[in-house]
Amino acid sequence: MSDNKSVVLNAAGKNVELPVHHGTLGAPCVDITRLPKETGLFTYDPGFVATASCRSAVTYIDGDEGVLLYRGYPIEQLAKHSSFLETSYLLMNGELPDASQFAKFEHEVTHHTMMHEAFKSFLHGFRHDAHPMAMLCGMVGSLAAFYHDDLDLEDPEQRRLAAIRLLAKVPTIAAACYRHSIGWPIRYPRNNLEYVERFLHMMFEVPSGPLQLKPVAAKALDLLFILHADHEQNASTSTVRLVGSTGANPYACVAAGVAALWGPAHGGANEAVLKMLAEIGRPEDVSKAVDRAKDKNSGFRLMGFGHRVYKNFDPRATIIREMCHKVLSELGVDDPMLEVAMRLEEAALKDEYFVQRKLYPNVDFYSGIIYKALGIPTEMFTVMFAIARTAGWVSHWLEQQTDPEAKIGRPRQIYTGAATRDYVGMDKR
Repeated sequence: MSDNKSVVLNAAGKNVELPVHHGTLGAPCVDITRLPKETGLFTYDPGFVATASCRSAVTYIDGDEGVLLYRGYPIEQLAKHSSFLETSYLLMNGELPDASQFAKFEHEVTHHTMMHEAFKSFLHGFRHDAHPMAMLCGMVGSLAAFYHDDLDLEDPEQRRLAAIRLLAKVPTIAAACYRHSIGWPIRYPRNNLEYVERFLHMMFEVPSGPLQLKPVAAKALDLLFILHADHEQNASTSTVRLVGSTGANPYACVAAGVAALWGPAHGGANEAVLKMLAEIGRPEDVSKAVDRAKDKNSGFRLMGFGHRVYKNFDPRATIIREMCHKVLSELGVDDPMLEVAMRLEEAALKDEYFVQRKLYPNVDFYSGIIYKALGIPTEMFTVMFAIARTAGWVSHWLEQQTDPEAKIGRPRQIYTGAATRDYVGMDKR
């Protein structure tokens, strides 16, 4: 929305009046779309960190105050009262479902969990030691080959069905990628189970016997999925929107999101936490690691502390910390690496160096510990993130398809190459 106010920018020797837009919450934005036409100037914003690329009603973040809202609902309330599947419905549809709406939604997601049998041949084409994110990216992208000719993006029902399929099939694909990497046969989804429990059975159940899960395992994973479901215009979500702006198949858009999430600066952060804990090695070496982290010349960083968006605290970390300790207590996992993590958390929360700089453990720190305690291998951590974030990706993709202001993404650049020059033949060079 706009409050009809504007700012006047003096550029290229002339005054240009630019409108200011206000959202429901958050900082106002100066609309610069007229700037190039009226002045011949563009704006320069590396990483687009000061640029609003779209209007969105899905998620709101206030990094200074530690606020995260899904469709206006505080993450603390959803984490306490909701489930991942209900939260997914909220993100996709804008409102919480009533009982009949949720039953229909859950039935649809459950109905679409199966993969086409041809996926097995594709999956077996990957090396057994391929990174699961590489496999996931390829497998999700290949869905476009199965749902392409009959997909009409002008039809709202077909768009909705594509989003349902992605939400349903990504866990099935993710579990299949893991089992392929360890040489196990693919486990079909047990559709008598709920979303998260079904995924855990596809991951770990073996034909020789039923899988016995403690309730805390599914509850912890469901909570992590809620916390990771969306995070506004982050790198992977912006990638999904950028690809989506071209009119590309939605499965290709989400595959692009998976690729963006794979980067260690984005979804790979919780994987980096476990590598850091392994580098520290023993609980008794934590104090040395803390000292090294304070030394700017050591080259050693504490992964999973602080956040580039949340300047005071990560609200998701506050929620997941309690669950992390509950998981470790109830599962009784005896793992020296987890002891290193708990010692490190204690040291950082008490050390004045970290307290003054607000370098508190973030959601990546605790999620990595929980995944480790649940027996999920480190290379699958980012895959777990992708399962959860699929809910956000499809929600933004659906929103984008009905945005009357949506345009194909086309960032500008400052050209720094050679000026115009003439070609010289090879014999004269």
